[in-house]
Amino acid sequence: MKEERHARIIELINEYDIETQEELAERLLHLGFQVTQATVSRDIRELKLTKITKIDGHSKYAILEPQNKDIGSKYVRVLKDAVLSMDAAQNILVIKTISGMAMAAAAALDELNWNEIVGCVAGDDTVFCATRSTEHTRFIMEKIHKILDNLQ
Repeated sequence: MKEERHARIIELINEYDIETQEELAERLLHLGFQVTQATVSRDIRELKLTKITKIDGHSKYAILEPQNKDIGSKYVRVLKDAVLSMDAAQNILVIKTISGMAMAAAAALDELNWNEIVGCVAGDDTVFCATRSTEHTRFIMEKIHKILDNLQ
């Protein structure tokens, strides 16, 4: 439900100039989502939405884009430096890293904001990366392999 609501929020802010949380909540209610102001506030934070000023001086919600386009490449470099191997265990991607690099690799994966990843837990040399489905696990493995292959 949350994933579907987030997708609809993105559609709504791309289609309409939504200025307030109340307006967003009202539009979601019209679409059948029973939300509170607290839920909408949390969704805005999780989706990293921000308010931007329009030409007419009014504001609207927009998706926050990273200021530095090189940020993604920094995370890719961390993955390249850290990852030794990967294996799938249904919807868990198990990533083996160089000793001491698992936290950095997990943080890099979290910061890439790939929708298929629910979250990562890291030890010293192992990352458990929870994905939304078995198919997503394979997809993320392929994505990481492509990243590693392109940087070598």
